[in-house]
This record gives sequence, C-alpha cells and structure tokens, in this order.
Amino acid sequence: MKVKDAPKTATTIVIRSDRKFSVISSEDPYGALMERLFQDGRTAERGKKFLTLVKERQENGNPLRASEWKEIIKTLGISHSSFYAMRKKLIGAGMITLKNGEYRISGAFSRDLYDMARWWWTVVCGNDIDTL
Repeated sequence: MKVKDAPKTATTIVIRSDRKFSVISSEDPYGALMERLFQDGRTAERGKKFLTLVKERQENGNPLRASEWKEIIKTLGISHSSFYAMRKKLIGAGMITLKNGEYRISGAFSRDLYDMARWWWTVVCGNDIDTL
C-alpha cells in the first residue's frame, strides 16, 4: 500500500537509521518521538503535552474525556481544527484510543512497530527472533 492510499486511521512517521537520532537516548524521548510524527516543532510539543495529559489523567483514575475539548485546546493554545488534526494523527498512529468518550494511552503503536521489526529481523535479515 502506498502512503497516499493509506486509510484515514493511518499516519506516517519518520524512521531514522542513524543512532544519533535514537529516541531512547534523547534527553527528551517524548519530544523526539513527536518530532518524527509531526512536521512542525510547535505541533510536536503540543502532541507531547496532550499525550502527557492523557497519560497522567489515566494513571490518576480520571481519564481525559472528549467532552473536555474546549479546556484541552485552551491548555494547548491551539484551534479546534488543529487539535482534531493532531488527535487524529495520534489515534492513527495507535498511540491513543478514544473509547466511551475517554482518551487512553494505547499499545497499538508499539505492537505495530514490534511486528514490523520482527518481520524485518527474521525474514529479510535472516536472523533468529531470539536475537532481536
């Protein structure tokens, strides 16, 4: 499937092979990851703030509700349309879900990347899965 033909629930992310761009070794892993998802640095920072808000509220047992969108856009300092575009990208990447009116951190993003990594490592590179 070509990127332009991807379903609306999909998104694109920048993949870098150079270790100096490693997310895990970054001083700001969330920020580094968001910069791979969003082209604009300000949007990347807002995406990080939104993910952090979703995570904190979920951990505190008070999930962020979709009905709080007015407060969210005020907190993030963005327009209604910018918020929904950012949210769509995070949902499309599998980083968050929206179920029963609540935002939650999702593991779908990790599972998809892991699936791709396993396939590449074993089928294309010919390595044993245990060495990944």
